[in-house]
Amino acid sequence: MTITITAFERSPDGGQGMARDMRVRWALEEVGQPYGVRLLSFKAMKEPAHLALHPFGQIPTYQEGDLALFESGAIVFHIAERHAGLLPDDPNARSRAITWMFAALNTVEPPIVDREVAEFLEDETWYEQRLPFIDERIRKRLGELSGRLGNADWLDGAFSAGDLLMVTVLRRLEGSGILEEYPNLSAYVARGKARPAYKRAFVAQLAVFTAAPTA
Repeated sequence: MTITITAFERSPDGGQGMARDMRVRWALEEVGQPYGVRLLSFKAMKEPAHLALHPFGQIPTYQEGDLALFESGAIVFHIAERHAGLLPDDPNARSRAITWMFAALNTVEPPIVDREVAEFLEDETWYEQRLPFIDERIRKRLGELSGRLGNADWLDGAFSAGDLLMVTVLRRLEGSGILEEYPNLSAYVARGKARPAYKRAFVAQLAVFTAAPTA
């Protein structure tokens, strides 16, 4: 059965791999599964056909036969469970990898997204007042993560779905100057971006933006 995911018709990130379909694309590339992409406008994302797949009107979604999923983390978990390459065979190592998936999305990502929301949606005065407190929360999490990673290549032995999600989360700090304060985390992200599967996913997402008509 063909896998079909949804993605932005014209991504707000300029095709730089920040949109959350990138996580799903990367996971599918890592496990060698072909997939199709259905592109959606912002208007189409709020229409009944898409809301039947994603009740919150966002991307990505995942369809395979009669299975329809939403939420990028849940989709990556599904892919990792169904196909070899993203979760270890050893039960304990597998559970730790899944723990890191949750940590990336539930512990590390929230303050980073909070920073993005403050930057783009709040008025300048309020943003300037809040930014030091947001950045303090981010640095606390990055310091803890940096200490745990140490000199290792990946979070727990071999590359896993936990690393895939963590790298995509940390990438959201690129350009802020914060990630560069933690050399081992910067190197960690660079290792993720150097993976052939990541590169294929990035090129595929960028091609959509490049081909999209100018708004």
